Amino acid sequence: MRGGYVYIMANRRNGAIYVGVTSNIAARATQHRNGEGSDFCRRYCLKRLVYVEPYPTIIEAITREKQIKAWKRAWKVELIEQANPDWDDLYLLLNA
Repeated sequence: MRGGYVYIMANRRNGAIYVGVTSNIAARATQHRNGEGSDFCRRYCLKRLVYVEPYPTIIEAITREKQIKAWKRAWKVELIEQANPDWDDLYLLLNA
């Protein structure tokens, strides 16, 4: 069974955010950057990968994604800022 990732995309610091799940974070982030991801990401130009959590199975990742999606926005922002205080684009690290 393949692992999975929970990720958060943003357009800028404290801007619009999107929580998603995938089994291939590099490919999914590339889709979002190319405007081929979700409609929400395309509509709000969410191209910055600001948060990633790896999981051993996709089922665990989906469970975590549902938890985070149910959170208040402030909690999501806090999660991002604990791991990535400058809201750097982690996509650049995936391809480094």
